[in-house]
Amino acid sequence: MPTWYVRMKATMRKMPAGKLTASRLRADVYRVLDGVLETGVPAVVQRRGRTLRIVPGKPVGRLDRLVSRPDFIKGDPEDLVHLDWSHQWRP
Repeated sequence: MPTWYVRMKATMRKMPAGKLTASRLRADVYRVLDGVLETGVPAVVQRRGRTLRIVPGKPVGRLDRLVSRPDFIKGDPEDLVHLDWSHQWRP
């Protein structure tokens, strides 16, 4: 069975690269998840005759998660440019 290595806390740990059983996944779930995140190699789990894959998702940027709110500004946006807050500003 081929193996791959996961670097965790300055130590190298040997993990199987083939199919894992559900019991093996349960015993080493954090090690397997960390290995998938660090290496990008999917973990394959065999459960009741079916195959499951644990793969790293694509990272989503903070700006990509913004929800569009086209009606947020009530009124003309140009009016915001000419607001004078100097009477309320206290340095």
